Amino acid sequence: MDNKIHSVKYNFIMNFILTASNFIFPLITFPYVSRILHAAGNGKVNFAASLVNYFVMLASLGIPTYGVRACAKVRDDRQLLSKTAQEILIINAVSTALVTVSYLICLFTVPKLASDKELFLIEGANIILNMVGANWLYQALEQYDYITRRSIIFKLISVVLMFALVHQQSDYRIYAATTVLASVGSNVTNFIRLRKYISFRKTGRYDFKQHLGPIFILFAQSATISIYTNLDTVMLGAMKSNTDVGLYTAAVKIKTILVSVVSSLGNVLLPRMSNYANKHNEDEFYRLLGLAMNAELFMSFPLMLFFIIEAKDCMMFIAGPEYVAATATMQVINLSVIPIGLTGIIGVQTLTALDREKQVLYSVIVGAVTDFVLNLIMIPGFSHFGAAFATMVAEYLVFVAQLILGRDVVGHTFRHLSFLKYGLTAALASVCALLAMHFLNWNALLRLVISAAIFFGVYGIVLILLKDELMKRAMSVRVHRKN
Repeated sequence: MDNKIHSVKYNFIMNFILTASNFIFPLITFPYVSRILHAAGNGKVNFAASLVNYFVMLASLGIPTYGVRACAKVRDDRQLLSKTAQEILIINAVSTALVTVSYLICLFTVPKLASDKELFLIEGANIILNMVGANWLYQALEQYDYITRRSIIFKLISVVLMFALVHQQSDYRIYAATTVLASVGSNVTNFIRLRKYISFRKTGRYDFKQHLGPIFILFAQSATISIYTNLDTVMLGAMKSNTDVGLYTAAVKIKTILVSVVSSLGNVLLPRMSNYANKHNEDEFYRLLGLAMNAELFMSFPLMLFFIIEAKDCMMFIAGPEYVAATATMQVINLSVIPIGLTGIIGVQTLTALDREKQVLYSVIVGAVTDFVLNLIMIPGFSHFGAAFATMVAEYLVFVAQLILGRDVVGHTFRHLSFLKYGLTAALASVCALLAMHFLNWNALLRLVISAAIFFGVYGIVLILLKDELMKRAMSVRVHRKN
């Protein structure tokens, strides 16, 4: 193929810019939306979005992960890549059609959905748009610069529309439409652009059977993951009120942003590691594995601890006084940032690249069962805090399970990770920030800015003094392309 494959560093920078935009845009929009829609309005939109996520997951099967792996292995042969992509697209189109019909039936027969058809129809657009985007192909070809550009453009459009159109609590449907546009609107341009990378001309007899086995295993994996990432919101909405869902959503939103940031490097590795595994290039495979896991710790320890110690000010600034009640919920859910980041590397980027997705499935089943049982126990008495605690425990159990199941691959690398260095440095930075904040009685924004400057200043200076290799890399980053 004549499409350039960029260096891992370049892809990381592009994906970091993308995840930074996922951090910045909610900071711009959420303070406004939370005050206009209030917790109840936010709860309605997020309940609908969480429910639709289940249908999106059903329609996607295991294709978002399998498509990346399968296409990355054959990306050097345009004809074989085209055939593989066509087969996966057809499978996805059939599953999406079946799920869309099922969703519409539910929409008109389930009372809670039928009572607000407009909202659920808007969110339901995710089902079809998720299929036509074929994001897995662009990731397999490591087109992260294109992915980043189009995502930011559509986010900008959605932000402008949100500020222009959302002015009162009854505008929650309009807000839902802007979030759909921001997340999957660009998938239309993806579909139009596909011809640049693959041919739609049929080349030989289709072989769907070769894909179905791994797709269904990965589907079971993604379904189980979806259970313990969305089940808390759905169960909270069913067992408590929309206000509880809104409070929980505000707390989880910060965690979601942090996970996106710390996963920036890991997210770009699956196509590269699948390609190395297919070519039996073990040296590069394990080099990338060690780099990725240490990079997760380098970023996740400071981000996790900073947003735990500054949870109250963060909730006050981002969401307003109404959401301060979710401070403890935010602190507990943020404890899951480290295990989520590491399981992304061990499970998705490593074991899946080695065709060991069954082991990943077993680990996430452990997490899903744990989350479901703990939600049943904790939500009635502790509401959104109980849901956060259940999810946090589930994430740690998934991490432990993957570490045990993948010990032959990641065991040696894991023993040489810099847990103590990054953990103790972040703890020292936390103490310095807390001491400084003890003497400052300013508004939430000023406290956040000053504490962030102190915290990350101390963290960076200590790592520089320790001559940390990743800090050296971070300070000497140069964007370059691999020809």
